[in-house]
Amino acid sequence: MHENSTIKCLIVDDEPPAREIIRRYIEQMPTLELVGECANAIQAFTVLQQQPVDLVFLDIRMPQLNGNDFLKALQTPPKIIFTTAYSEYALEGYELDAIDYLMKPIPFDRFLKAVNKAFRQPAIKVEAPVAALQEEKKGGSFVYFRADRKMVKVMLQDIFYIESMKDYIKVITSNGTIITKQSISSVEAMLPEKDFVRTHRSFIVSTCHIKSFTSELIEIHNTELPIGKLFRNEVLKMIGG
Repeated sequence: MHENSTIKCLIVDDEPPAREIIRRYIEQMPTLELVGECANAIQAFTVLQQQPVDLVFLDIRMPQLNGNDFLKALQTPPKIIFTTAYSEYALEGYELDAIDYLMKPIPFDRFLKAVNKAFRQPAIKVEAPVAALQEEKKGGSFVYFRADRKMVKVMLQDIFYIESMKDYIKVITSNGTIITKQSISSVEAMLPEKDFVRTHRSFIVSTCHIKSFTSELIEIHNTELPIGKLFRNEVLKMIGG
């Protein structure tokens, strides 16, 4: 993915309230870009013919043509996340190689898990897979954050910790601090679990940069950060306490 690119998303659902929920969730993810909303599969066909789409949030029970039949009709479908209130369709959805199957009403944390699975799918449209592989070999994995009207690449190994500030987060790195409008839960879903741990409702830390810790505090980058009671057992288990 080029530095200014995002994952292009399409919502297909005949219920306006359902589309609104997914739209609000997408707006909270700087790596996602909403390119269209459709009330039925026929409209979705038109959108797919007119512009590239990487990821579709697809309802199943719709008038004229349901989501499963719509997906079967696509010769080269984008990645699909099904959204529906009817669990009896789940098996067929997975047989059609959907990334995930979200039951309405969709909670934000469940949405994040599904999107994270989509990001990690190797078949998702990537404009320069060879270049991305070279980046991996040279310096490890990276993520993008939207800051100053652009997408900023940050190497995971350079991140010390991440701090939540209501609707914004601070990403403290070896190269400085990035401030972006994003929830800490959405960042947590982007990061590999083996390298980062949520220590508090307001903090995520890089395990490789931990200098010392107690049952209540972690020292990282010459800063002491709290370990929340709800996170303590998992934190101490992960870092070997």
